[in-house]
Amino acid sequence: MKKILVPALTAAVITGITSTSFAATNPFSDVPAGHWAYNSVTKLANEGVIEGYGDGTYRGNRNITRYEMAQMVARALAKTSNSNISSSSRAELDKLAAEFRDELDNLGVRVAELEKNSDFVKWQGKVEYTYTRTKTDPENSGTKTKETSNGYIFRLEPSAYLNDHWTANARLDAKGDMKHDFTTEVKLKRIWVEGDYDKFNVKLGRMEFYTNEEGLIWDTEFSGAQLTFGSKWQVTALGGRIVADTVGGGILGEFDDDTHTSDLAGVNVQYDAEKGFYGGAGWYYVKDDDFKTENYSKSGETNKANIWSANLGYAFTENFKLYGAYARNTKADTEKYSWQAQLEYGNYDDYAEKGDWNVFAGYRRYATNVSFAPTAEDVVEGTKGWFIGASYAPFKNVGLIGKFFKGKYITDGGKADNIFGRVEFFF
Repeated sequence: MKKILVPALTAAVITGITSTSFAATNPFSDVPAGHWAYNSVTKLANEGVIEGYGDGTYRGNRNITRYEMAQMVARALAKTSNSNISSSSRAELDKLAAEFRDELDNLGVRVAELEKNSDFVKWQGKVEYTYTRTKTDPENSGTKTKETSNGYIFRLEPSAYLNDHWTANARLDAKGDMKHDFTTEVKLKRIWVEGDYDKFNVKLGRMEFYTNEEGLIWDTEFSGAQLTFGSKWQVTALGGRIVADTVGGGILGEFDDDTHTSDLAGVNVQYDAEKGFYGGAGWYYVKDDDFKTENYSKSGETNKANIWSANLGYAFTENFKLYGAYARNTKADTEKYSWQAQLEYGNYDDYAEKGDWNVFAGYRRYATNVSFAPTAEDVVEGTKGWFIGASYAPFKNVGLIGKFFKGKYITDGGKADNIFGRVEFFF
């Protein structure tokens, strides 16, 4: 055969990807009914994947160009956007799209669109190993405590394509303790659907709760709805329920705890900028009878938290930033305000490339009646003090993180320090 009808050979691969309807009419005068490629070529012509030439010929004895092949792949993609095809056919289409990525881009067919259509569920996640060592001396009593943890998390974060705007998302975690040699079952931590439109985003379900104060108040989950409007200026409104514990321990996001839930509402306004000033403000309302204690308010009668926050940052460059955040609970009388400031330099982020790194240093004050569920990797809750840290990616998708905190308790002045180390593997 040599190079005769080479386009038809390639078309035969795509044949299994398009629909099964078939018309027996002869589309091209130079592809007779008895030819070995007749069925494939005829089927693809009827599907609109190939067109031939204006004189009614297919000209299969000429070499196909990469651009012509990309056109065939693009038409096949259009045919599979709403069809059910086999996993093997999806794999073949993935390979073709990867090979002709540049040509597809020139045709206006983004490979990312192919990935949504040909692989409806995306799997990503990570394995992280974490070590912490915390020393405390409450009230400077001389009764020092030392606690260590040595464990890992295996996390899956699937995302399923529903249509051009909507996805279904989840997060599943399994934990292990290497010190005591045990593991937990896989637990569904988050599950939500997300609609992403031009300057409008909506989320429904149990989702991440991480707001514009950079973990000063919330780094957990809540169940409900979240709406975001805008692009450079964004307004976010949210409401729902959150798993609650006592006030002294804050509001916790552990789904498996045998605890009740609290009412939650909030609004964020944020201005984003790649360079120069950026910042915003927030408000959160929480209602829970656990607030009725003298450790929260002097009257011991209020069951509400009313938290106002503000954040401000300056990006000297894309990789050099100074930012801070402040939050105050107007319903609390003790440990009623929190704040943090951080200077950061570097380009390390999730799914880091080999050689990415960053260093950071700052000050945090995590008051328990404001920072209900903060990012507690370095700072001990209910304390204030200085911290330093660094991250580095020695290999692609492998990260190392180290942090050190030294401070004291807000209420009694007792000492506290913490060492945090993590190795994370992204996939």
